[in-house]
Amino acid sequence: MDDEERIRKLYRKYWHCMIAKDVDGLRGLMTDDYFLLHMTGVKQTAEVFLKGLLDGTFHYYSAEHDSIEVIVTGDRASMIGKSRVLAAVYGGGKHSWRLRGDFTLRKEEGRWKFSCSRASTY
Repeated sequence: MDDEERIRKLYRKYWHCMIAKDVDGLRGLMTDDYFLLHMTGVKQTAEVFLKGLLDGTFHYYSAEHDSIEVIVTGDRASMIGKSRVLAAVYGGGKHSWRLRGDFTLRKEEGRWKFSCSRASTY
């Protein structure tokens, strides 16, 4: 399996963990300095985001992936994932979202990890 396919697999695992609320699994996919930029402009550290996942601020039910584009440059990579996600966030009802995740990744000790993600719609 090449690095591009490893990163695609990592993205699918990321969503699996989000739906399962597997925060330990998600932590293992993220660098220590990971942060998320929500489509609202809010910037969150991994710990703040994971707390929101556990306390119900963010609840993900399913994700179907339309595309996962990867560019690898040495020990850095960028990835754009486009997924149709069923979610309830910030106290709103369950809605279907066409989410675009722009991710940056670093290879640490031979393993790819997410270092940043930016959420938007497509």
